[in-house]
Amino acid sequence: MPDGARPGEAFVELVAVMDRLRRECAWTQEQTHASLARYLLEEAHETLDALESGDSEHLRDELGDLLMQVVFHARIAEEGYAGSGGGWDVDDVARAITAKLVRRNPHVFGEGTARTPEEIDAAWQAVKATEEPRSSVHDGIPSTLPALARADKVLKRLGDPAVEGDDLGSRLLALVAEARAQGVDAEAALRRRIAELG
Repeated sequence: MPDGARPGEAFVELVAVMDRLRRECAWTQEQTHASLARYLLEEAHETLDALESGDSEHLRDELGDLLMQVVFHARIAEEGYAGSGGGWDVDDVARAITAKLVRRNPHVFGEGTARTPEEIDAAWQAVKATEEPRSSVHDGIPSTLPALARADKVLKRLGDPAVEGDDLGSRLLALVAEARAQGVDAEAALRRRIAELG
């Protein structure tokens, strides 16, 4: 951060730049939540690649691209056009995540007694369960999440049940269960192994 700069100043500038682009750039003006969906997914994957590369400068740049998507979607919603689900802006996005962080971290912002990472995670999950009740083990797990990562989340919610069956899907699910038992992220392990090919 430059000397004398206050945290958040650059974010305010980003919001102003996006506002001007939305008003003055023909390409930016025609974008919608739907038209930007593929870019949001692409930027998320590029950010993950940068994270796994260990290149801090690359990660910073990719996080910027991802942040731009958040600001872009918020700017579109601010206009409240038909079908945008609008009527909110980037400040509402920031307020919502801030409130969620405060609610879900009572050991910092309230009377919570959790101290270890495991206790803190359990407390977070307990608060989350009261905020987002589920009628199915699949509720809240994105259907577009890569299959290994999705399987890991479902197995966690089910308490790592025994997986039976000889079909390919059952065997793959059993491998995810095996990875969970060993404390290994199956999705990351497979990505690393693929990267080693060729």
